[in-house]
Amino acid sequence: MPIMSVTKQTVFRLIIEVLIYTALVSVYLALVLHFLVSWLHELFAKQRVTYAFVAILLMLVQSVGLERLVSTLVHVTRRRREP
Repeated sequence: MPIMSVTKQTVFRLIIEVLIYTALVSVYLALVLHFLVSWLHELFAKQRVTYAFVAILLMLVQSVGLERLVSTLVHVTRRRREP
């Protein structure tokens, strides 16, 4: 089985991608905390069944959105690498 060599440029690009992803997730978290926490807390206290559905919906939207974000980042960085 051949061993893949990792170049400094590959590691550097991976670090850049992770930093960009981290920044975007942090902004997303800050926006959710700012705009949705009080509403979700009230919903949890008064209508738990609705809260459960909303929480599941938010998780699904978040996972799809972050997957698309990562796919876009990978696509953009790989396109730049190709001559």
